[in-house]
Formats: sequence, C-alpha cells, structure tokens
Amino acid sequence: MGRSYWILLLTGFLLSGCGNGPLYSDFQSLENGVWNKDSIIEFETPELQSDKIYQMYINIRNDNTYPYSNLYLITQLEYPGGETYIDTLEYTMAEADGTWLGKGYGSIKENKLWYKENINFPVTGVYTIRIEQAMRKNGSVEGIGELMGITDVGLEIESN
Repeated sequence: MGRSYWILLLTGFLLSGCGNGPLYSDFQSLENGVWNKDSIIEFETPELQSDKIYQMYINIRNDNTYPYSNLYLITQLEYPGGETYIDTLEYTMAEADGTWLGKGYGSIKENKLWYKENINFPVTGVYTIRIEQAMRKNGSVEGIGELMGITDVGLEIESN
C-alpha cells in the first residue's frame, strides 16, 4: 500500500469525526454578571427545516455570586409568520447542599438545560427565541431587578 493510500485513509478518518457538533450555538454575555429583569436575550436561528427533528437547549453560565439554587425563565418562541409561544421554565442550578450543578472548573459553571425536546417545526424558516429571567423573592410579587451571578446566556440547537 502506497503513501497516498494512508494519507487518504487518515484524512477520511479525521473527517468522519467532524460534523457531530451543534447546528447552532451562541452565547450573549451579561455585563458585570447581572441580568436585569427588563433585559431580554434574543437569538435568531439559522433556517430550520420542517422535515427534521431538533433538540434545543438554553445554556447558562453562572459564577459563585449567584444567590439561588434554581432559575426561572420566560421564553418566547416566535415562528417565521409571527406566531409566538410563551413558556415559563424552572431549572435547578444547585444541589440541596449548595453544590453547583453544571460543568466547569473554578468559579464559572455552565448548565446545558433542556428547552425543547424532539421538536419538529411546522414551517421551514428562521425562528426567534427570546429569554428573560423571571426570578422573584419568596412572598414578593415584583421580580428581582438585578439578578447577580449569571454571566452568559446561550442557545444551542442540535439536529437528529
């Protein structure tokens, strides 16, 4: 077997390992690790196909200044025609003993949180996702104005 055969085989092997990453992944940083209650994080997807199944995740990076063990979010999923679906979501960010969930070393942890599982979009097109924090102190109707400790908010989309 010649040298070109081995180079071709190695190239094919290396390329076969590529392509398994997310279809879309983006983060938006929050200034000074503070998420204002009026700040809405917005993502615009690439064109999503109506004949495919997708997994969607909200990625949250927090540091040790985050004072809660959970996180409430309000999401808006806007379809290409303008129809919008709103969800209120709750995620656990720490164990009962205060140990942070998520991955990472040092003071920053990243949590990959389910947003939409096995979703099939009815229309091919570009979708807009808006995310806002909906944290409230126990017994309070008014939301927390400045949520400390969230450094970045991201959206990730995978295709099956």
